[in-house]
Amino acid sequence: MRVIVTAGPTYEPIDPVRFIGNRSSGKQGYAIAKSLSDNGFDVTLISGPTHLPDISGITMIRIETAKQMLKAVQNTLLSSQQDIAICAAAVADWAPTFSNQKIKKGSGEPQITFTENPDILKTIATAHNRPTLVIGFAAETENLIENAAAKLKRKSCDWILANDVSPANEHNVFGGDNNHIHLITNETQEDWQTMSKIAIADKLTNKIQNHFENQKK
Repeated sequence: MRVIVTAGPTYEPIDPVRFIGNRSSGKQGYAIAKSLSDNGFDVTLISGPTHLPDISGITMIRIETAKQMLKAVQNTLLSSQQDIAICAAAVADWAPTFSNQKIKKGSGEPQITFTENPDILKTIATAHNRPTLVIGFAAETENLIENAAAKLKRKSCDWILANDVSPANEHNVFGGDNNHIHLITNETQEDWQTMSKIAIADKLTNKIQNHFENQKK
């Protein structure tokens, strides 16, 4: 079975030397991609800028911006029908206007305007060649379950993996090795408790395998 996984942050450039980004390390998405590959899935990993090495046996596509990630996803969907898409990347919601020249200090307060980035998860979930199973992530700082459940409906995806990324979270999700996931579907909610990102990846792989096995019955 073929799977697209997105991982890591996106960097949205302000000028040739500056960008707006986020704290995502890519560890969870990379762990998911490796677990799926180890279990026989044909994986394409589309990754924003991270310090993580390529994973052997996986098709790696490295990008920087949200628009580049969307293009890579769409090209992959066009090249072959995908069975599963897992959007674990922390994609920037907004992109600043780009200055071709470095914005100089002392030239006055820079006037930066923003445009909304494409919605990659919703684009995949509503595409004519939609994968059978579309899974998103919801990184929230408040009202975790409510916001994640609303995102599930708004994005038209099948499952949402919700996690708390608020500063008060003791697990330091961004950059850390552990995570606390809630799996939310239209029918169920599961609290997976705190475990390593590798263990979460293996649990998700097992969940996906069971899902498709049950569909055959």
